Amino acid sequence: MAERKSLFDELGTLTTEERNKASMNIDAASIAEILRIINAEDKKVAFAVEGELAFIEEATEMVAAAFRRGGRLFYVGAGTSGRIGVQDAVECPPTFGTLPDLVQGMIAGGRPAMFKAQEGAEDKEENGENDIVAHGITERDVVCGIAASRRTPYVVGAIRKAKQLGAKTVFVTTNPRSQFDLEVDVAICPEVGPEVIMGSTRMKSGTAQKMVLNMITTAAMIRLGKVYENMMVDLQMTNRKLEERSKRIVMTITGVDYGKAEEVLKKAEGHVKTAVVMIRAKVEAAEAKRRLRKADGFVRRAIEADFGKG
Repeated sequence: MAERKSLFDELGTLTTEERNKASMNIDAASIAEILRIINAEDKKVAFAVEGELAFIEEATEMVAAAFRRGGRLFYVGAGTSGRIGVQDAVECPPTFGTLPDLVQGMIAGGRPAMFKAQEGAEDKEENGENDIVAHGITERDVVCGIAASRRTPYVVGAIRKAKQLGAKTVFVTTNPRSQFDLEVDVAICPEVGPEVIMGSTRMKSGTAQKMVLNMITTAAMIRLGKVYENMMVDLQMTNRKLEERSKRIVMTITGVDYGKAEEVLKKAEGHVKTAVVMIRAKVEAAEAKRRLRKADGFVRRAIEADFGKG
């Protein structure tokens, strides 16, 4: 009973659990009015994230450094927060050509929780601790907790265990920094304010979390040479759409026609970076691959730098 009362009192202190004055009469509003209210509140999210750019930069530097030393990034969350982490993780391989284990998402309740709420799975810190151990977290890794309230036991347990094991830790919460009291390397706290529907953190909080995670992985991947100009040059041709996108990218960067892009991509074994360097540097596939190795995977450097022969 005391534990429940403590949780009740704690929730009462969170801005994301407050009532939003702008939506007090939303139950009597027309659909058009409901949508205007939601849209007006959603507009606040980007500005809240903007206020945390310095902390997002710090977290991104940490993640990029981990990748360079052979480490990984783990997202840890429950419910909506967990699903957003998993989503960002699973989209990295097709977008940036990374191995599936480089960025991983851990959600309270495991795989079933992605599709159906697993009630109670988030309520024990030891569940988060156990998942951290099961994933073999080391000092080379970064673990990013995601929880609108900051208080989710599963996430707190995971972060504490990760820190104990020497991993770098990040936490994304949509409540004020002044209320954040967990020991982490970087806290990211975009204050989105009360939700349109009280406590429904799948709304503004979820949007802010997705924006932050997108920024961290995208910026880190760019700093690893996964992007040339503003195009995905390390994507994997795993379906017809991505095959055609790969050809379009090669055509856009180099100015060749469809047939030539297809021909060079075959010689490059489907690797867009290699194909681009082959065309722009006027070299064969083996030399393009050598240049990319010398340039640490950066296409611009592979094209422009003089690496000599052999």
